[in-house]
Amino acid sequence: MANRAGPEHGRFEAVVHGIVQGVFFRYNTKKEADRLGIVGAVRNWPDGTVHVDASGEREPLNEFLDWLHRGPTHAVVERVDVTWHAEPAPEDSFRITG
Repeated sequence: MANRAGPEHGRFEAVVHGIVQGVFFRYNTKKEADRLGIVGAVRNWPDGTVHVDASGEREPLNEFLDWLHRGPTHAVVERVDVTWHAEPAPEDSFRITG
């Protein structure tokens, strides 16, 4: 999946704002990405946001982005800034970093 490009595949980077650290956001993001077959990474940033880099087929990727706008049970997502990219991420799995 991460090695393909084309209209049926996509990649985005998202910065999730709100109460998104200390609420198992990264763990649940990985769980959701794995369920949907998405590759990439999720990490906490020092400013309190969570950064997500995700690649996959368009339909599951859009479902994943919808999930990021809600987050897990104890998160309070205020805003998600999204940047779409033409090239897929180089990862072949989804991982939690930093």
